[in-house]
Amino acid sequence: MNGAISMADTTSGDVSTEPPDPAKGKGIDSTLGLWAGITFCVLYTVLIWALKPYMPKINFAADQGAFDYLWKLTDPTFWSRATAWTGYVLHQSLLWGLIYYAQSNKLKYSKGLHPVNIIALGGSAVFILLHLVQTQYFYDGLAQDVHIMSAQASVVFLLVMVIMMENRRRGMFFGKKAPFLETSADFLRKYHGYYFSWAVIWTFWYHPMETTQGHLLGTLYTCLIMIQGSLFFTRAHLNSWWTGFLEVMVLIHGTMVALMAANNGPWAQFFFGFLGMFIVTQMHGFGFSRWLKWAFGAAYIMGVVIVYGGRNWTTMDELIRIPAVEFLLVFVVAGVIWAGMWAVGRLTGRDREKVSV
Repeated sequence: MNGAISMADTTSGDVSTEPPDPAKGKGIDSTLGLWAGITFCVLYTVLIWALKPYMPKINFAADQGAFDYLWKLTDPTFWSRATAWTGYVLHQSLLWGLIYYAQSNKLKYSKGLHPVNIIALGGSAVFILLHLVQTQYFYDGLAQDVHIMSAQASVVFLLVMVIMMENRRRGMFFGKKAPFLETSADFLRKYHGYYFSWAVIWTFWYHPMETTQGHLLGTLYTCLIMIQGSLFFTRAHLNSWWTGFLEVMVLIHGTMVALMAANNGPWAQFFFGFLGMFIVTQMHGFGFSRWLKWAFGAAYIMGVVIVYGGRNWTTMDELIRIPAVEFLLVFVVAGVIWAGMWAVGRLTGRDREKVSV
């Protein structure tokens, strides 16, 4: 996983209603930078797969259940920990510093890459490759010292924040907007880059560069999000087809990981749960025609009938678990942000709407 990332009409820095300024950032076209980044991520994932015969052979501890992360050393050393944490801290510091620089210098949207974008892309590429080398010699990631839920929850909240920020453009439920989210969403539009950057870089360094299909797809996903986050204040960063793909890709990743688990795992929960989010919220940001939206809805219902027709129908609560959690968290996060802005406004004597400016 934006972030230093953002999905759709958001930026990692200040929010501007001005159109992209073609006079700014006349260097490399940001779309070309995006495609170069995508190519790098794909080739990097292929490289990890190709290096499988040469990767460390680790004897993992016995699996302790759903909240246990298998891929870590049973006898960690000072250097296995130090290299993982040092790589993470330096990588994180670089992206946070660049976001702060971009905001402080009030960069505007541009068609071309700003110099800070080039540094972000190049710097992330260096650290991505460095993590592969670190895995080869020391193996461990942050998983040795932090709980697996820290990595999973960070991405969940990232997706929830995207839903909030996209409410203005595509709505919350079948294209209908939730106006009461706008104060909190405006705050996120300004500051989300710091959280998104942490979420994706933390998740990236949590895992060693493993060669299972689930790890490979997860690595590709987080690398792609890092590329998106490096393109702040560019037109490519706001491309709704690209950002929408990143948002929906969790459906593929979650389903595949579940299918590769013992007894195929709860794959239907992930597939229909995230597909439900697409039907209810995400597809309304692509400009689809009404008939195509109805076609997606009909395909979803048909898929449910086919899959659950051969199962116990009492398990259909799987369909709503992920949407229920995500929408609940939308309201929780919005409430927490609103309350925080209100408290700061009271302490500083400013209106809460001005706190995020």
